[in-house]
Amino acid sequence: MNTLRVAVVGARGRMGATVVEAVSAAPDMEVVARIDVDDQIATDTLNQATVAVDFTAPAVTEDNVHALLDCGVNVVVGTTGWTDESRGRVAEHAERAGRSVIIAPNFAMSAILAMKFAEMAAPYFESAEVIEMHHPNKLDAPSGTARATAERIARARREAGCDPMPDATRTDPEGTRGGVIDGVPVHAVRLRGLVAHEEILLGNEGEQLVIRTDSFDRASFMPGVLFAIRHVHEQPGLTVGVDQLMTL
Repeated sequence: MNTLRVAVVGARGRMGATVVEAVSAAPDMEVVARIDVDDQIATDTLNQATVAVDFTAPAVTEDNVHALLDCGVNVVVGTTGWTDESRGRVAEHAERAGRSVIIAPNFAMSAILAMKFAEMAAPYFESAEVIEMHHPNKLDAPSGTARATAERIARARREAGCDPMPDATRTDPEGTRGGVIDGVPVHAVRLRGLVAHEEILLGNEGEQLVIRTDSFDRASFMPGVLFAIRHVHEQPGLTVGVDQLMTL
């Protein structure tokens, strides 16, 4: 069995430290580099890693990915805050470098499946809204998971030719209806005691479907991270979402 040599970028952060622990415990992996805010991403600091995992901050993650691609490694990204433009730049760089990058809005299996189930269900319901709930230390809102969920719901509804969702609201000076992503209302809660949670509400006349995912500990993300490390090389270029590497 070949051992995967893994570099962790953001290794001293909460998620990065959990990744270091999970990779170290995996029988087919080895942490060969721990890179953090004061460390340079370079060939020598990566110590012959073949895969790098980035859990840093939205302000620096794109630069990190470009630097990692320049060093010739495949990249697994858990940092959120990506735009179509930044993803496009990474996709072009990955293709040019002949490497693979996966950007995942969430690595928890329950969240991955919740997004997929919501996408499947969306064309069959008149209404859909997303509520994401996180700890108050989270830097971005809405979460990358909620954004991806809304985008998938909207895409599925467009492809099915669904009518616009009903909403008679005309006055909301405080913005209590939440943000709107691709036509789908998204609400972000920041509350002490929470970790990472999402509810997807789908409604028809006389019925409601609720899809909920809860992560109570950062350990919940590790099976998805390890899966992505093992399989990122299978799809050249940029892949968005762990589900794209799974047989769903």
